[in-house]
Amino acid sequence: MIAINIEGLSKKYKNGFSGERRVLDNLTLTVNQGEIFGFLGPNGAGKTTTLKLLTGLIFPTSGKAYIFEKEPADPSLKSIVGFLPENPQFHRYLTAEELLIYYGELFSLRSKEIRKRIDYLLKLVNLEKERNVLLNKFSKGMIQRIGIAQLLLNDPELMIMDEPMAGLDPMGRKMVGDILLKMKNEGKTVFFSSHILNDAENLCDTVAILEEGKLSMVDSVENLLNLSSENPLSSLEDVFIERTAK
Repeated sequence: MIAINIEGLSKKYKNGFSGERRVLDNLTLTVNQGEIFGFLGPNGAGKTTTLKLLTGLIFPTSGKAYIFEKEPADPSLKSIVGFLPENPQFHRYLTAEELLIYYGELFSLRSKEIRKRIDYLLKLVNLEKERNVLLNKFSKGMIQRIGIAQLLLNDPELMIMDEPMAGLDPMGRKMVGDILLKMKNEGKTVFFSSHILNDAENLCDTVAILEEGKLSMVDSVENLLNLSSENPLSSLEDVFIERTAK
């Protein structure tokens, strides 16, 4: 089954009184259920815009996007999709536990289920000891980890993540990587943007490279790393630099 289907998606913004700026140009892309898909590209390539379109936060100028064959604004998707924005901002005067209770109630989860999920997720992201600490005391990496917990609270079938490794130390990055692989092993789908190409190489089944709003390429990581049999040191970073070099 296809988890994400994007057909000719474009987005323009007004630029001044009469001009327009195209940030996404006729993007067509599919993401299969059960895979980890890396969405790569330089700053300003249109990655965050794409993720906002997929989550219904903004609307396209043209084209269509479907999540499990439904349009992103379909309310029924809220129970099966998790989203982590870049640099998440949470209520600073809630504790970690209070934040997750709040989101659990937004998902209309039962109180007993919320408590069970919170205990599991705080342990998963290594924040058990900080469950009663106010979020304004959290470091950037800790905010990212509670963001991961929030993402997983409703046990989503699809996780959409914008720079999930941002602000994490090496141990935090390994922890998130292990979580994503665990989700994949459970049959979940992960779609994330990243600038950390080593993580994408180690985690992803498929990657796409976006450049100036246009799709530069999409292929499996295995195929990309075997493009040059004469260069055993070839990496995803080498492929990325070659594709985006001017």
